[in-house]
Amino acid sequence: MKIGIQGIKGSFHHIVAEQYFGENIDLVECMRFSEMPALLKENKAEVLVMAIENSIAGAILPNYALIDEYKLNISGEHYLPIHHNLMALKGQKIKEIKEVYSHPMALLQCHNFFKLYPHIKLIEDTDTAEVARRIQKEKLMSVGAIASNAAANIYDLEVLASEIQTINNNATRFFILDNSQKSKNPNTNKASVKFITTNKTGSLAEVLCILSKYDLNLSKIQSMPIIDRPWKYAFFVDFTFNSYIDYSNAMQEVKDKVLFLNVLGEYIKSMNS
Repeated sequence: MKIGIQGIKGSFHHIVAEQYFGENIDLVECMRFSEMPALLKENKAEVLVMAIENSIAGAILPNYALIDEYKLNISGEHYLPIHHNLMALKGQKIKEIKEVYSHPMALLQCHNFFKLYPHIKLIEDTDTAEVARRIQKEKLMSVGAIASNAAANIYDLEVLASEIQTINNNATRFFILDNSQKSKNPNTNKASVKFITTNKTGSLAEVLCILSKYDLNLSKIQSMPIIDRPWKYAFFVDFTFNSYIDYSNAMQEVKDKVLFLNVLGEYIKSMNS
């Protein structure tokens, strides 16, 4: 199976792809999230693995926009505990490292660690594993990367400091995306939807009351500006349910109360959430 990811081998997206689909996969790599929808459209990948939110840094709003704009179907989810490590070419010590490159999210999540090393300059890059690969390929001395243990092993780097994330209980949620129709799996028990409410007072509360009425358990609500309508917002929500019939009836009632409703995906709740 061809799996599209942001990043390269050794990235957290790669780890999720193997955990979700197994090791017998073909990776289709790209450096930017914005390039991922084209992998499906051009049949270069069968599914995508895309990070959507982090327990520390919060939602990745541009990725919600990509899913919505390109009408990608959410067919699954996976939660990955994030363990950040500082690595470099072998034989060096932290005091010799002058620059550390990594993805902006990784730098943000390790901010406190680097307060102990003010001599190190932190520089944003496109991907955690790509920096590790480049350090090895170009034999970059005095340069470090923040990446996974898998990246250190793949690119033969030495881990100078392990578990450098500010908060140990750090996890990222990933969506599994494809171009298929909504899931028909009888075990489906979670959905992600987008809706736009009316301007009537209490319109959002009205929607939430419908979800409660049908025993839908709201697990996330995220607002996002509507680009061509200043100060107007769309809502992205996730919820779980025990009865598909109740879920379906709830969506019908919600549809009658809002200006717009789109089901982004119906899937099985991740067991590791």
